[in-house]
Amino acid sequence: MVRAMLTWCCHENPVLIAWPVPRAPSGFTFRQGDTMKDHTESRPGRPQAPLTMKRRSFLSLAGASLALTGAGAFSMRTAQAGGGFRLGVLHINDMHSRLAEISRHNSTCSDGDSADGNCFGGAARLATAIREHRAAMDDADLPHLTLDAGDQSQGTLFYTTYRGRAEIEMMNMIGFDAMALGNHEFNNGPDSLAEMIQMAEFPVISGNTVVAEGPLGDVLEEYTIVERGGERIAVLAVITTDTAFISSPGPHVTFADDIEYLQNAVNRIKGDGIDKILLLSHVGFNRDQEIAAEVDGISAIIGGHSHTLLSNTVEGAPAYATLVESPSGRAVPIVQAYAFSRYLGRMDLEFGDDGAVVSASGDTILLDAAFVEAEDLDARIKELAGPIEEMVRTPVAVLAASIDGERERCRAMECEMGNTVADAMLQAVEGQDIPIALANGGGLRASLGSGTITLGDVLTVLPFQNTLYTLEVTGATMIAALEHGVNGVEDGAGRFPQVAGLRFRLDPSVAPNEGRVSEVEVRDGDDWVPIDPAATYGLVTNDFMAGGGDGYAMLASEGMNGYDTAIDLAEVLARFLSENEPYAPVLDGRILQ
Repeated sequence: MVRAMLTWCCHENPVLIAWPVPRAPSGFTFRQGDTMKDHTESRPGRPQAPLTMKRRSFLSLAGASLALTGAGAFSMRTAQAGGGFRLGVLHINDMHSRLAEISRHNSTCSDGDSADGNCFGGAARLATAIREHRAAMDDADLPHLTLDAGDQSQGTLFYTTYRGRAEIEMMNMIGFDAMALGNHEFNNGPDSLAEMIQMAEFPVISGNTVVAEGPLGDVLEEYTIVERGGERIAVLAVITTDTAFISSPGPHVTFADDIEYLQNAVNRIKGDGIDKILLLSHVGFNRDQEIAAEVDGISAIIGGHSHTLLSNTVEGAPAYATLVESPSGRAVPIVQAYAFSRYLGRMDLEFGDDGAVVSASGDTILLDAAFVEAEDLDARIKELAGPIEEMVRTPVAVLAASIDGERERCRAMECEMGNTVADAMLQAVEGQDIPIALANGGGLRASLGSGTITLGDVLTVLPFQNTLYTLEVTGATMIAALEHGVNGVEDGAGRFPQVAGLRFRLDPSVAPNEGRVSEVEVRDGDDWVPIDPAATYGLVTNDFMAGGGDGYAMLASEGMNGYDTAIDLAEVLARFLSENEPYAPVLDGRILQ
């Protein structure tokens, strides 16, 4: 069969399915609508590390006092004398191929929501926001940098189709000063990544990425030195060492310990007379705090990877910025701006004579309809979308029988599509000690007929661009999730749980929250064993549910070690059906009634 190109990556090495196809400076204020006040429908990121400061208060840390302004932006100042040099930093991270504007669920926005002004982000809206803030900084004589902390790659068909080149083209049009590598940049292997980097009109950097051979070593830079306002600023970058097994770097690319590398690099850079050092990190918010506490000489950290929203206006979010004391007792601001182009971060810094930050201010900025999409990028995005329309018509697999995904069944009982999708999710994390898969019946939007199906058919079943998400939960949390999931069965609620690697009995005659779920068992090899409420289990689900969507608050509040693979569930399903063709669905009694 002639098939489309899709890539697959999660915690394992990716598999390529080879389917060929055709606080602002003085005098500057944030404009109304720039910071998020009422948009709390999503809960982006759960990391709440112990060093996170309490919000809406003053903090004394490493000689720094920090306050929140009336606009929600933070303002930090230390007792150290300033050197007079100020710098504005605009930053994003984990855009994950969201070139088109997104819905409140981070998926492609519908035409209706777009017309109603209910969309967010996208490269064209991001361009407008960055251009407006850069113009304001120019008017205030504030030198500035525009930085990306990695993971432009993976998440929509733009990446599937163009293998990162479309994302780089958008960054070139906006004008970035540097980008750190993220783990998903390796999803198509190092040679494909090298081609992507060659297009960039800005340095792509990653200091702890060691390339023994191949073209990637010729284009990837360790760090970059930029000059602004007569001052030299070093921008370093590190990537999570987990990239070795959660992506496809190949046999000739390794990843050095980030902290060990950074201390050596900072010492070398300072030896060259440069003491203003910014770190673009793609290691996650918790690790950023460890880096700040252990590596001396970093001025500020602009992070990514954990999709953490740092904000002074969103309830429950870690503060923007989070301050950590360095080994020499200086305050190191750490910032991150969630993911998917929904936010732009802005941090304005003043440096001391030794390169440490002595004053800082800023916040994340919600990119809502107040920012009109830039016409030049919008037009180009529409051009790039053309071949994608062709791709959705490309055959994916042959089905030996139809797969029932009808609403009245998938929201009330075990259904064929629920089993198929949950089985696909579980297969995707095979070998990772994750025995349970959980999907929401409301996320299954269509059936599939027998015979040849296309990528468009798969996208009709799973249209929301939800991503594969892994975490750990206790048995008690899993039981609570199941109980919650079945409590709306009379109303056909979309939260109904479809599962794999787990089975249970449902008694709808029992009142909600009174024990409708019983006899919960987990597969252990060829056997079924009762779930242990005190034990911890690996769980694969989708990002919507992991973040508390459909009322699964227990996953958000009690889940541990969460990881968003950024892989669209439609890709997961397409791969599963292709590898198991001719596929026929089963009902095997995993939900007994």
